[in-house]
Amino acid sequence: MKQSEIKELSVEELQEKFDMTKKSYTDLKLAHAISPLENPLQLRKVRRTVARLATELTKRELQ
Repeated sequence: MKQSEIKELSVEELQEKFDMTKKSYTDLKLAHAISPLENPLQLRKVRRTVARLATELTKRELQ
């Protein structure tokens, strides 16, 4: 998810996406620990998306 897409979301949508993406990341990590993922770079992509969403949420809370 790109930063420009994230900026267009409302706070509720951001929180929902953050929760869903965080759960997805946890599931991917667990699956990777059991047996290697076909595309391990997927972990990096999802982790960075989680960070982008968290950053935008924090930024909006401070305003």
